[in-house]
Amino acid sequence: MPLRVEQTFAARLAAGGRQTGMWVCSGSPLVAEICAGSGLDWLLIDAEHSPNGIESLLAQLQAVHGYPVSAVVRPPIGDAVLLKQYLDLGAQNLLIPMVDTPEQAAELVRAFRYPPHGIRGVGSALARASRWNRIEGYLENAAESVTLLVQIESVAAVDNVASIAAVEGVDGLFLGPADLAASMGLLGQQEHPDVVSAVEHCIRVVKAAGKPVGVNAFAEATARRYIDAGVDFILVGADVAMLARGSEALAAKYIPAAEGGDRASY
Repeated sequence: MPLRVEQTFAARLAAGGRQTGMWVCSGSPLVAEICAGSGLDWLLIDAEHSPNGIESLLAQLQAVHGYPVSAVVRPPIGDAVLLKQYLDLGAQNLLIPMVDTPEQAAELVRAFRYPPHGIRGVGSALARASRWNRIEGYLENAAESVTLLVQIESVAAVDNVASIAAVEGVDGLFLGPADLAASMGLLGQQEHPDVVSAVEHCIRVVKAAGKPVGVNAFAEATARRYIDAGVDFILVGADVAMLARGSEALAAKYIPAAEGGDRASY
């Protein structure tokens, strides 16, 4: 029996309403499934700064399948060969880090599309993405079955944000204040007024371009500020950070506190 393509994250964004989510960085399918049933709108399964390879990503995608949550996967780099593997794996929604120019964004669009409009290699008969050719018309409609999000996280990207947002095939832009702060010479200071101002500038520009815009913000006051600024999707926590802070809080109930004070969540 023919199967159908699942709803993309781009379609959920287009339907309106803010999408609130969290990072899944543990590499654990069990943890991913726990997070998938939390009531959040989306999960970002990370492979840039987390211990994830193709096999562990597959297990996590399978674990969250069937829950009312969108799974977005972040590869470590926007390499066309790696993206082909992720797409064939059935990762419909990808967030590509460190996109600084419209030329980079355009090449990513090509990596997402089959010829003649792109360079994605054809292997649908072998791939989970097409459910091994059980999805009718997968090849012809593959571009509509995926979401391409690009990450703005450098001074150069901020300077180019309008032209990046204008690239056809880019479904949304996501702002990374931590790396942006580092790029601005303010390492670890994503709450610095200059960083916040740059993020809010990008929010305005991307929204004016008619594209969805998202942001990472673990501090609640900052998250609510960006929500008020109009972001369409946001990440407000991470599995590993919650476990770290929660286990520290548990220890603090029974063990005298060590010097050093509170740790930052991000």
